[in-house]
Amino acid sequence: MATVKEEMETVVAKPNPAVPVPAAAHETVVIASDEWGPEAPPDHREFVRFTRLHRTLHVCMIVSFITLALTGMSLKFSFTGWARFMSRMLGGFQVAGFIHRTAAVIMFATFIAHIVDLCKLKKREYGSWKALLLGPNSMIPMKPDLLEFIATMKWFVGLGPRPQYGRWTYWEKFDYFAVFWGVFIIGSTGLTLWFPVFFTRFIPGSFINVATIIHSDEALLATGFIFTVHFFNTHLRPEKFPMDTTVFTGHMKLAELKRDKPREYEALLASGRMAQHLAEPHPAIVVKTIRLFAWMALSIGFSIIVWIIYAMLFAYR
Repeated sequence: MATVKEEMETVVAKPNPAVPVPAAAHETVVIASDEWGPEAPPDHREFVRFTRLHRTLHVCMIVSFITLALTGMSLKFSFTGWARFMSRMLGGFQVAGFIHRTAAVIMFATFIAHIVDLCKLKKREYGSWKALLLGPNSMIPMKPDLLEFIATMKWFVGLGPRPQYGRWTYWEKFDYFAVFWGVFIIGSTGLTLWFPVFFTRFIPGSFINVATIIHSDEALLATGFIFTVHFFNTHLRPEKFPMDTTVFTGHMKLAELKRDKPREYEALLASGRMAQHLAEPHPAIVVKTIRLFAWMALSIGFSIIVWIIYAMLFAYR
């Protein structure tokens, strides 16, 4: 049995020299054109990390979450000037409530679409839930993620090298399951508040007050987390600053893949499957449009954080 120390060394170790990894794994990927076909030099192509469906669902999640945050926080902090101004811009608190519930429906639909896609992915590529949930590309947090977290903390303070991250890092898995938690807790309490007559057939009426507190405070927690921790991990890290457009374009440069996901990079090269995951870059006008949308989302998110901090420090009741 390997010790924890040995397993941690595996997380940050260099690739095993016994594994037949092409020399290109240690340099910029430039492979002969006869292997790739004559249509384009491979060093101009980009790694396709997310499918069109994944990108579409993420955009739906962004739009619905920001809408929920704007309308929900303006109601929670309705005693502040910025909340009253926001509600007037939206047509009043009653209209804001209608917009809030519409955004909630979009988020529920996005979540359901993702679950359906997982079922199709299991049937198409994995064959069983065990292979999907416990395989090498699983989103389930496992022991290697804990070791990777410890190795990262050591790297932060100069006590070790940068871990050799794979397809999904521990913070990406945390962000992923935070959505499940949010949809279950915030979504269930939101439905209770939306349809109180129906739900009080099965639960005590006093639970409506409990649901109000849970819904409000969990939404505040989710908003604060997404617009600070998630934004930092995704966009504000030194290697990503000022913005990571991968989840919007679905593409990342090979040099970026090699730097950020070295285990995945080397595994694809060793298996000879790298070519299957490369595509031409998007046209410049598409990238500019995506960046405009992303900057708008970032700006709104950071503004909401500033408004919340102001309300908590100077106007909270």
